[in-house]
Amino acid sequence: MCGLIAAFARNGVSPAGVTLALAAMQPRGPDGEGLWQEGGVALGHRRLAILDLDARAAQPMQSADGRYLIVFNGEIYNFRDLRRELEREGHAFRTESDTEVLLALFARDGEAMLDKLHGMFAFVVWDRQARRAFAARDPYGIKPLYVAKTGNGIMLASQVKALLASGQVAHDPDPEGQAGFWLLGSVPEPRTWYRDIQAVPAGHFAWIAEGAVQRMVCWHDIGQVWRNAESMGERDDASVVASVRAALRESVARHLVADVPVGVFLSGGIDSGALAGLMVEAGTRDLQGVTIAYDEFAGSHQDEAPAAAALARHYGIRHHVRRVTREEFLADLPRILASMDQPSIDGINTWYASKAVAELGLKVVVSGVGGDELFQGYRSFRQLPALVSRWRKLSSIPGALALGRLAGALHARRTGNARWRHAADWLRSLEGAYLLSRGLFAPDAFPTEADTAVLAKGFDPVAHVVAMTGSLPADRRLALGQIESMTYLRNQLLRDSDWASMAHSVELRTPLVDAHLLTQLQPLLPSFTRFPGKSLLAQAPEKPLPEAIRQRRKTGFGIPVSRWLAEGGIAANDGSRSWARQVARAWSQPRKMSA
Repeated sequence: MCGLIAAFARNGVSPAGVTLALAAMQPRGPDGEGLWQEGGVALGHRRLAILDLDARAAQPMQSADGRYLIVFNGEIYNFRDLRRELEREGHAFRTESDTEVLLALFARDGEAMLDKLHGMFAFVVWDRQARRAFAARDPYGIKPLYVAKTGNGIMLASQVKALLASGQVAHDPDPEGQAGFWLLGSVPEPRTWYRDIQAVPAGHFAWIAEGAVQRMVCWHDIGQVWRNAESMGERDDASVVASVRAALRESVARHLVADVPVGVFLSGGIDSGALAGLMVEAGTRDLQGVTIAYDEFAGSHQDEAPAAAALARHYGIRHHVRRVTREEFLADLPRILASMDQPSIDGINTWYASKAVAELGLKVVVSGVGGDELFQGYRSFRQLPALVSRWRKLSSIPGALALGRLAGALHARRTGNARWRHAADWLRSLEGAYLLSRGLFAPDAFPTEADTAVLAKGFDPVAHVVAMTGSLPADRRLALGQIESMTYLRNQLLRDSDWASMAHSVELRTPLVDAHLLTQLQPLLPSFTRFPGKSLLAQAPEKPLPEAIRQRRKTGFGIPVSRWLAEGGIAANDGSRSWARQVARAWSQPRKMSA
């Protein structure tokens, strides 16, 4: 896990700008810094050493013949298999790193290499002979990669703030990116908070030449996996259980590849509990689990520490409970906001869990993020499809739609939640129902005039969700899995996982968010409805989760942030909307914020 910067200019690169960008990414890679420059090209890298800890594996890395250079962020979990394949063809390696394998694969296969990779990645390869670059990002978008316009070409980096820190990129706002934040609590890719910076979309690659992106191509669309799943029919229960168990064991084993110890975020839930069991089963020794606890939750269902302790005993894990107080949070608030690479209403719990992991001296941790999206764990999987189906029938009755709008307006006034004014219209589609369920601010109640002005230009909130997901399968549960995976998971959970963990120089791995795993499970996805409560995940370890954990009511990854902000006199206690305003205020003067 690292940080990269790549600059391509028409009239020479500014070395000072690249150096400033690298300095902004220091927490991403405290173990080393490298810079290569030639003419109008500069490649920079900050290293967090996980595989081949020797300096020989430093980046930018150059091929033996000198033609190619690479800067890479992420991990390729099947790199040893790929290495053996290349060695059989006569390729000699100088390091034990996955970076060198990537470089050799690109030299052999070009863009066709991408289908062979199992992992999380964002990388840029420069071809000195052809005078062009190749950039690519993993299918889920676990690892970030941003491209920015400069006055003299383009720059790519692992962080938005690194690009801003270069001094080469304008800070002008992107109204649609900011409107997306007010709508759902995260900025939807490919947009960012800033006009001249965009994300390389998940599952895309780009060819770059003459200081510009020449071609951007989608090489892997996880939405297509969900869309095609419903045509595969259902399987018998025994076959589903056995196949899921085998696929999960394989994914967890892949995600343990490292030359340093690997820990686990241990909540009191099914996702992290199942992963902990599978990690022990895969041979992880002296596994350490980390749980975050808050005194405000003590004795309540929201306190995850007792359930996590029970899981640790069940699997023989060394358990650490890290308590976070209001005073610590208020003291850390400037650091949290400075670490946040794009505005988000989430990520604080992951920030503290990563802080606890770093305090233990660990550099790698496994997270259960993605389990709800894959195994239909959210209540929305049960509620929204039925709600949309019923409302479509009711709203076809003459006068029902007008009555529904009136009822929604009254409920919005009573609850103070303006989204209800749109319920009658949004509930006619699954995308709209999702927006009603997940939304933050109603579009006609955005806190700033600049964002409400976007609506006058035709900003359609439901179309905004459709643009993120593409077409959906007819099976509404599969459709919701696709929506959750391509909106909330991609734009919020994964992005937050990256900045919150890297702020503490910790690599966060996601065995349940894995394109290879999703493809393996594709034929089984239509059958998951028969296994409620994520029971498939709970029984994946050879020693299944305790029944008390399987029956425990879901808590989420909660933190009493709104209460703390209110008690600290910083914001009103109105849930996520209060925190969103606080975050946006921090972004109002980006030049004063450091990465």
